[in-house]
Amino acid sequence: MNSDQIKGTMKDVAGKAQRKLGEAIGSTEQQVKGAATQVEGKVQKAVGNAREALKDAHAGNRKV
Repeated sequence: MNSDQIKGTMKDVAGKAQRKLGEAIGSTEQQVKGAATQVEGKVQKAVGNAREALKDAHAGNRKV
């Protein structure tokens, strides 16, 4: 697991919490900000997943 995967997951969770809080208090602004943070987190996690897959593929091609 790399830092992009961890940070992306954290942003996704934080964004979801912010979005839910916005729903609870009736704040469209907080809902939108939370949703944007969630998307940012999902993208960052996807980048981390891709980096990890490339690293794993590269490691599989090495001869020991």
